Amino acid sequence: MNFFQAQDQARSKTRLLTFLFFAAVVSLVILTNLLAAVALGFGLGPETLAAQPAETWLLISTGVVGVIAVASLFKFLTLRGGGRVIAESLGGLPIHQTTPNPQERQLLNVVEEMAIAAGLPVPPVYLIPEPSINAFAAGYSQDDAVIGINQGTLDLLNREELQGVVAHEFSHILNGDMRINIRLIALLSGILFIGMIGYGLLRGSAFSRSKERGQQMALALGLIVVGFGGTFFGNLIKAAVSRQREFLADASAVQFTRSSSGIANALKKIGGHAAGSQIQAKAADESSHMFFGEIKSFSRMMATHPPLEERIRALEPQWQGSINDGGSGRAQEGTVGFAGTSGPAPNTPQTVVGQIGQGQIGAAKTLLQGCDVTLAKAAHDPYEARGLIYAMLIDANPEIAKPQLKKIRAQAEPGVPEQTEHLLPLVQASTRSQLLLLLEMAMPTLKELSLAQYKRFSANAAELIVFDQRVDVFEWVLHRVMTKELYAHFERPHRSIGRVGSFRGLQSELQNLLSTIAYRSASAQESYRTGAALLDLEVSLSALAMFDHQQMNNALGRLRELQPKLKQQLLEACAAVALADGSLHPDQHALLHGIAATLDCPLPLVGQGDIAA
Repeated sequence: MNFFQAQDQARSKTRLLTFLFFAAVVSLVILTNLLAAVALGFGLGPETLAAQPAETWLLISTGVVGVIAVASLFKFLTLRGGGRVIAESLGGLPIHQTTPNPQERQLLNVVEEMAIAAGLPVPPVYLIPEPSINAFAAGYSQDDAVIGINQGTLDLLNREELQGVVAHEFSHILNGDMRINIRLIALLSGILFIGMIGYGLLRGSAFSRSKERGQQMALALGLIVVGFGGTFFGNLIKAAVSRQREFLADASAVQFTRSSSGIANALKKIGGHAAGSQIQAKAADESSHMFFGEIKSFSRMMATHPPLEERIRALEPQWQGSINDGGSGRAQEGTVGFAGTSGPAPNTPQTVVGQIGQGQIGAAKTLLQGCDVTLAKAAHDPYEARGLIYAMLIDANPEIAKPQLKKIRAQAEPGVPEQTEHLLPLVQASTRSQLLLLLEMAMPTLKELSLAQYKRFSANAAELIVFDQRVDVFEWVLHRVMTKELYAHFERPHRSIGRVGSFRGLQSELQNLLSTIAYRSASAQESYRTGAALLDLEVSLSALAMFDHQQMNNALGRLRELQPKLKQQLLEACAAVALADGSLHPDQHALLHGIAATLDCPLPLVGQGDIAA
C-alpha cells in the first residue's frame, strides 16, 4: 500500500474510533440511567420515580461522563512515555545492543535490517518472558516506537519466520496504527472503569457490617452490569478498528520481505503450538489489539484479529492445511497471495518518493554488509557510539579539529575521547551516505544511555556543530535526526496532528525549502522552477548567501503539520528540484533525508544511495 494512503486511512480510523467512543459513552449513560430508574422504582415506587426532577438524571449522566473522562485522561498521562512504557508494563526487558545471546543477536540484526530497508529509525527491542509466539509494536510515532517479542517467538521461529513477524510489526509503525492503538488503550480504560468501581464496591461491601450493606451491594452490582456493557462496547470498538489493519500489516510484511512463506509459516506455528499466541501478563488485556496474534479466544464478532486460517489463506491462496495439524498443509509451489515485486529504479521524483513505505530488505542487507566493520561495531556499543557521532562532527580543517578534540577530552565521559580519536580517520574516509547509515544504526544504542548521559552527549554534540560559527548541511541533517529520535525517547514523543490541508499561507516556507535544495544544482533557477511548478508556487527563487539552518527548522516546523497527501506532493517537489539537472549532489542527498525524516516520511537510505551512486 502507498505510505501516504495508509496514513490517510489511519486518520479515518481515528475518526471512526472517536465516533465509536462517543457512541459507547452515550450508551453507557443511557444504561446507567435505566439501572438508576429501576433501582428508584423498586425502592420508592413508580409515583416517586415519575416525580424525579430532570436534574437527577442530568447529575447521573454527568457523573458517568466525568468518571470516563477522568479515567481516560489518567491513562493517557500514564502512557505519555510512549512505547517503552507499554513494553515495560507487559514485563518486557530491553535487549541491549551488546547482548552475547545468539537468539537475541539474530533478532536485533533482523530489526536493524528491516528498519534500514523501510527508512525508519531502528527501534529498541524488548523481550517479553512468555512462551507463546507473539509480538507487538508500540509508541506514538516512528521516533519513540519499540518492538516487543515473546521468548517463544525466538525459541520456535527460524530467521525467515522471525523476519516475517518483525516486518508485520514494522508495517504497523509505517501505517500509523500505533497511535490509534494507544488511543484505544486510554479511551477504553475510561469505558471499563465504571465496572472496576463496581467490583471494588462489591469487595468492600462483603466485609461491611453496616445497615447500608444491601444498598452498597445493589449499587456495586448495578455498576458491574454497566461495566459489562463497557466491556462489550470496548471489545466491539477494538474489533472494528483493528481487525482489517491486521490483514494490511500481513500484506505489507510480504511486500517488505518479498516472500509470503515467512509470515505464513509463523501463523501456522501459532496454530500448532500449545501456547499459541496467548499472553498471560495482566496488562495484556488492554493491549490485546496491538499484538501479532490473538492473546485469548474471543467470539468472532469481538475478535481483534482475523482467524488464523483466513490470514494464512490470504497469504497463500492454495493452502489446504489446518491449524489443528500445525499448518502442515502446503501451498502450491510459487503461489503467493499478497507478495509484491520490486519497483522501478528511483530515477524520477515519483519513484523516489514512492519508495517511502516500500521496504527493500535485499538492498538493506547489501548496504549493511558493505559497512566498515569497525564503524558498524562502534555503532552498537554505548561508549563507541558516542565517539562515532563526535567523530562525524570533527571538522576536516586541522586548525578547527584540534580545539574540537580538546573540548571533547575536557567534557566527554572517560573513554569516549579515545574512541573519538580512534574512529576519526575511518569516519573521514567514509561517504556521507555511509555516515547517515551509521547514524541510524547508532540510534538504538544511544537510547540505552542514562538521562544524564544523554543530556551531556546532546550538549557536547551541539557545541561541536556550532564550533566554527556555522552549520553545514550534513551537520544540520545529523542534528535533526539525533534530536528527533533521541528527544522523543528521553524527553517527550512528538505528536503531529497533520491538520494543515493547504499550501496557502506557506509560500515563504516552500520557497526557502526548494531554494535551499536548488542552490546545490548546476542551474539553481531551472531546478527551482521544476519543483515550484509541482506546487503551483508563484514566488521566485530566494537569494541565499549560505545555508540557514534556523530558517530550515522554522519552515519544516510548520510544514510538518501538513496532511499526508500534501507531504507527498511536497517531497515530490523537493525530489524534482534535486534531480532536475540529472545528478544528485551529496548535499541534496542529505537534505532529502533530513527533510523526509522531519516530515515523518521515512525515505529509505538504500534508495537514495542508489541515486547518489
